[in-house]
Amino acid sequence: MSLDERLEKLSENLPDLTDPKVLTKERLEKMIASNLGFDLFYGTERIDKKTFQALLDFAKEKKVLEKMIGMQEGDVVNIIQGVPSENRPALHCSTRDFFDDVASSQRATLARERAKEELTKLEKFEEKMQKFDHIVQIGIGGSELGPRAIYEGLVSFHKKGKTVDFISNIDPDNISYILEKYDLKKTLFISVSKSGTTLETTTNEKIIRQLLEKAGLKSQHQIISVTQKDSAMDDKEKYLECFYIWDYIGGRFSATSMVGGVVLTFGLGMDFYKEILRGASAMDLVARSEEDNLPLLAALFSLWNTTFCNIPTLSVVFYSHFLSSFVSHLKQLEMESNGKAITKDGKNITFSASPILWGGVGSNAQHSFFQLLHQGPPNAALELIGFKKGQYDEDFFIDKTTSQEKLLSNLFAQSIALAKGSENENPNLNFPGNRPSHILIGRRLDPYSMGALLAFYEHKIVFEGFLWDINSFDQEGVQLGKKLADDIIKIYKKEKDHKFDLAEVFIKRLQEKL
Repeated sequence: MSLDERLEKLSENLPDLTDPKVLTKERLEKMIASNLGFDLFYGTERIDKKTFQALLDFAKEKKVLEKMIGMQEGDVVNIIQGVPSENRPALHCSTRDFFDDVASSQRATLARERAKEELTKLEKFEEKMQKFDHIVQIGIGGSELGPRAIYEGLVSFHKKGKTVDFISNIDPDNISYILEKYDLKKTLFISVSKSGTTLETTTNEKIIRQLLEKAGLKSQHQIISVTQKDSAMDDKEKYLECFYIWDYIGGRFSATSMVGGVVLTFGLGMDFYKEILRGASAMDLVARSEEDNLPLLAALFSLWNTTFCNIPTLSVVFYSHFLSSFVSHLKQLEMESNGKAITKDGKNITFSASPILWGGVGSNAQHSFFQLLHQGPPNAALELIGFKKGQYDEDFFIDKTTSQEKLLSNLFAQSIALAKGSENENPNLNFPGNRPSHILIGRRLDPYSMGALLAFYEHKIVFEGFLWDINSFDQEGVQLGKKLADDIIKIYKKEKDHKFDLAEVFIKRLQEKL
């Protein structure tokens, strides 16, 4: 019997979490893994000892630890055998490997030295940024989602008197809304595009330049670029400074590169930015380890629930008010990475892979979509994340408990309630239970733990790709709609008055394609 068949067989006889003999105190106490101040509680997953061991064996058979180490050392992982592909490494870990110098290969060492050069450049540039009160990052996808999630997640660490904002969408309302809030003279802009040709970014940058010039300001003194060396945006005559990223850093994995570095240094300060890097680098080491490898365990639960238990979605709920934007970052990280049709050897996928990821913030989510989770079809696994202490030192003691204690009580109660359910003769009050979940609890959300949390999810997604034999580092599905949009834009350009009906353009384009 192959290992896949063994897991398939085990999935036919899942443990019943509603059985008091299964969900015991002893089980909950044993099924815990801890590292870097985080505790992963997985006693409410629908696994037993046999299944857990089979999952670990499956990971060994797939050599996921060797592949993780290889990725961090610069192995070519962004590749699909037998078909044209990007054929390159994924060295995002090198952007924060400054504290332990873990990677030792020539390729990883060079990537680390390049990243160090950019960090040194940023340290020198930080003083120039101080004369501005506001900074606006122009970028879409990974050029916005990761940096935004980190910045908005660390509210109590924001620099006083400095504001940070993001323009991502090509929707004119997005840029109009942002710009009406700030004095252009006191605003610095960062334009982020690895290729230097991203439509949304280049369009919005041109709008900013027009507005700055119209206000009598010199755009080259107020716009920074973050781009690949020698791209169209690598031009010191057009930009106040040019920071570099490289083709071996994917957008959704780029938050610890200069894509996040410049804006986070402005909004948080260099010391806190370095703490984010330290936390991420520490989790990179955890991802290489055989013991208490938190991201690998989370990836194994994802494999089990999605592929073998046929649960199509994953709901991630943060019991931390400031992490609402982190869900958007995770949606890209998960579904752009692993939402693929073929394996790394070019064969069609014949199993359920990447879950549809969604979520929100607890306990708000309990008053919205948790109704479906408790009584709807069993179509979601849950990942619940919280912290023992709030980000601010202040807590509020009401009715003999603090607000933080009430918040965490809700987190743990939801996991138990989803697992155990509750029988009732009234069908409207009957909760079937057996809904799988696991919990990740940290000490406090600060720059170090934020970096660790960021890297935890990056590595979880990469481990999933290794387990499914999927290339997690390309995103060809993003390109198809872009190409068609460019064709329609060309039709617009031919019309001088721009007053025709958009539906006519769509129908015309559709007819041409058909």
